[in-house]
Amino acid sequence: MTETPAFDPYAADCPSRQLVDRIADRWAVLVIGVLSEGPARNGELAARVGGISPKMLSQTLRGLERDGLITREAHNTVPPRVEYALTASGASLQPVLMAVEQWARDHAGSVLRAQAAYDG
Repeated sequence: MTETPAFDPYAADCPSRQLVDRIADRWAVLVIGVLSEGPARNGELAARVGGISPKMLSQTLRGLERDGLITREAHNTVPPRVEYALTASGASLQPVLMAVEQWARDHAGSVLRAQAAYDG
């Protein structure tokens, strides 16, 4: 029986570190947030995730797909249509990322005040 190795994101060479990097990436968090509402096309994602460049959106989608967090489905239509959706693994991140999103909403004011005090 083969044992599953213990993953340690604090170890520099551990693959789990790459997963932490992926899900802590601001663009990945926002794309997953949009996809948590249902499948979306590239243009819809770009419109919902303000400030993301086409290149960064493309890189983010490829990385999330590679990591098995989203699926890419190309529909054979004219013009071609591509839709992205969360996988079961991607959907399992929703509660964690929604908690981070809510924390940011709840604490943005106090963080801005702390920054102003520090900078002043």
